[in-house]
Amino acid sequence: MNYHDYISELIKRSRRAQEIAAAYEQEKVEQLIAAIAYGVTQEDFRRKISEMLVEESGMGNVEDKMGKMLSKSKQVYYQNKDERSCGLVEVNEETGMSKYYKPMGVIAALIPVTNSEVTQFSKAIMCLKGRNSIIFAPHPKGAKTTVAITERLREILKMYDAPEDLIMTVEPECVSVDCSGELMKQADFVLATGGTPMVRAAYSSGTPTIGVGTGNSTTFVDGTTNLDDVADMIMRSKTFDGATSCSTENNIIVLESIHDDFVAALQKHGCYFIPEESEEKELLKKTLWPEWPANHTLNRHIVAQSADKIAKMAGLNAPEGTKFIATEENGGTGEAFPFSGEKLSPVTCLFTVKDFDTALDKMENILNYMGTGHSCGIHTTNDEQIARMAERMKVTKMCVNQPQSLSNSGAWWNGFPKSTTLGCATWGHNSVSHNVTWKDLVNCTYVSRPIKDYYEPAMEELIPENIREVIDKNFNQ
Repeated sequence: MNYHDYISELIKRSRRAQEIAAAYEQEKVEQLIAAIAYGVTQEDFRRKISEMLVEESGMGNVEDKMGKMLSKSKQVYYQNKDERSCGLVEVNEETGMSKYYKPMGVIAALIPVTNSEVTQFSKAIMCLKGRNSIIFAPHPKGAKTTVAITERLREILKMYDAPEDLIMTVEPECVSVDCSGELMKQADFVLATGGTPMVRAAYSSGTPTIGVGTGNSTTFVDGTTNLDDVADMIMRSKTFDGATSCSTENNIIVLESIHDDFVAALQKHGCYFIPEESEEKELLKKTLWPEWPANHTLNRHIVAQSADKIAKMAGLNAPEGTKFIATEENGGTGEAFPFSGEKLSPVTCLFTVKDFDTALDKMENILNYMGTGHSCGIHTTNDEQIARMAERMKVTKMCVNQPQSLSNSGAWWNGFPKSTTLGCATWGHNSVSHNVTWKDLVNCTYVSRPIKDYYEPAMEELIPENIREVIDKNFNQ
């Protein structure tokens, strides 16, 4: 198929629609994003999409996806509503500066299969907030679901006399790496959420891009908070929608002084625990990485599957109704210890350490292996430990006493920007350190006027005297 011509036609239609939207006033923009936010929350639609995606992708579960659609629609809209995004948005009399927001144009949006029930409308709201148009490039296992969501969004645009082509998608029969690559080349901007290879391809497309990094969230537990509460948070985070989130706790570091009590708390909340010396650890490893050590590729058949299913695949003696699995790893981290990496399933790894300094070393080693830039967490009442971890870890998100996957992308109980695209800084090969919002999807024009009563300080006023003395002594002899 000639992808160049196919994408060129999509871009042409999208650009015509975007040129109309570029003239919208703020009131029209607010109307559209409100309609979209509410238009995807009807229970019958959420169930239809969730069931469709579970069937198409074979990942996650319907009830969690329905809940995710409702909560993320509410969160993203709340963060977008009533903020100025059109034309003149700021005037500073003191500096003589004014700021104007303008659209970027046509935005290509890569849609990950693990979040293919919410990423489309989340990105659509952010794009429309800046008066952009958007074209989705779905994952092959979520392409039909993306079409159904796109149809709903286009219906909403039509209700409010907006061009339907403000929101488009690549059709399922055209979905491929080559087609997505062509879309990224021809669009004005790329918003990339997905696997590392696709995100890196986006950065290599030659088009300005915001992408995300690989997750391998790791959390530390010191026992100063209620262990039952901690175990409950980890269970809820680790089991939500089959652990499809890149933010789910893949690794837990615990002090040896509380090891047994913490394991008991995990088991109380539905965890099947595999000790270091158990033969089941090897069975689970061969199930998650069938070709290890020759090949470290994760078994795609376990991704976002239930703990019960994974246990049966591995031949574990886990009781029916097991919610998640934890295996102990005291050998080390890195490629020789695959459990220290991302597992994309309700499977976590428990590391035991003697003290906080060792915990920091362990966490750093884990993140250096996989997940640098993404996130970490800590369960403690010790503010000094929180500060030391924040100073040392090369992550953009650190959750204190929170369920990681339910918090990293923004929640009502924290101040993280609410988004489905989580920047991981240069540590994660990204261009931003924050959760991406609509403010990343607008261009700015800055207007400068002369300041009437400006003050220009002398150099001697600016530079501390002790600095001037050293420099003068050495260079003015």
